[in-house]
Amino acid sequence: MSKHLKIYFSLLQEAIIPYIPTLITQLTQKLLAVSKNPSKPHFNHYMFEAICLSIRITCKANPAAVVNFEEALFLVFTEILQNDVQEFIPYVFQVMSLLLETHKNDIPSSYMALFPHLLQPVLWERTGNIPALVRLLQAFLERGSNTIASAAADKIPGLLGVFQKLIASKANDHQGFYLLNSIIEHMPPESVDQYRKQIFILLFQRLQNSKTTKFIKSFLVFINLYCIKYGALALQEIFDGIQPKMFGMVLEKIIIPEIQKVSGNIEKKICAVGITKLLTECPPMMDTEYTKLWTPLLQSLIGLFELPEDDTIPDEEHFIDIEDTPGYQTAFSQLAFAGKKEHDPVGQMVNNPKIHLAQSLHKLSTACPGRVPSMVSTSLNAECDTALKCIFLIG
Repeated sequence: MSKHLKIYFSLLQEAIIPYIPTLITQLTQKLLAVSKNPSKPHFNHYMFEAICLSIRITCKANPAAVVNFEEALFLVFTEILQNDVQEFIPYVFQVMSLLLETHKNDIPSSYMALFPHLLQPVLWERTGNIPALVRLLQAFLERGSNTIASAAADKIPGLLGVFQKLIASKANDHQGFYLLNSIIEHMPPESVDQYRKQIFILLFQRLQNSKTTKFIKSFLVFINLYCIKYGALALQEIFDGIQPKMFGMVLEKIIIPEIQKVSGNIEKKICAVGITKLLTECPPMMDTEYTKLWTPLLQSLIGLFELPEDDTIPDEEHFIDIEDTPGYQTAFSQLAFAGKKEHDPVGQMVNNPKIHLAQSLHKLSTACPGRVPSMVSTSLNAECDTALKCIFLIG
């Protein structure tokens, strides 16, 4: 029944809106009934899909209608959570994420009352909860970071504790980076200032003890997002504050040789904008021992623009147990109609990263007359020099 209902919703779209209040009432009653004995996984999945689709169709036409869905669903969701219906909890979190993301203003108090419970360790012990929980926490951070910072400041260590648990796992470290990226992007800087150094220490410990290609790719995206958010000089200072000359080691051993492994258009864009800032807005790159890394870093950025992605994986990573691979979640089923919209954290700042590089290099050349052309002409290889000239033409 629920599979057919989902199909009808998909076909009818806005035409179904007048009937959705009645349908949601019936769906919530059915949901409450089957939660007592959730023995039909396919039926249950399509029932939640139908709920999500009804939310999407209705709130696209009238975003304020989200309140009506919350009134209809929250009592049932509360009962499911209180009764610990494990089969349904990941679904509930996905639907709640969709509802919360529909809000345009601050987080309603009903969600904030739930927030502390989402940090409870017992929820994170179940593998199937993790993707949906991370998604929900990201929705909290995106919609209400100031509220969290002011009304729940004591919960920031709890958020970071979740991050620490996730990045210690080869299976879920990417989820830890999703959460960390949202914290860095959305939380007021002063609320995380005291934790920044410890965050990087944890990441370096994982790099030293259990480095994988997936972790390196996520790490590269994170440090470039950090650079965009807090500035290139702040990134250099926090690295060298952990250990002298560490900034140079990170450039030489991780960023320059590994940046070609980054995949995904938005991820590449974040890295391109971050590296551009390192090249053009970090004074130590121009007048210290780090200057020798300026041209190799520029070459790596041009390679990110012009060369195919390096998708090679070391032999030993091919033999990771299936439980340790990021796509394997024993009890998690993604709801298609609860899907998160792709988010570009630098979208409003930079449209075309190649143009941004050309403009930033021009600005640097003006500030340091003769320096940039000299470094480019004497050190850049022929292929990169040609590519850079094309980038300047675009810019």
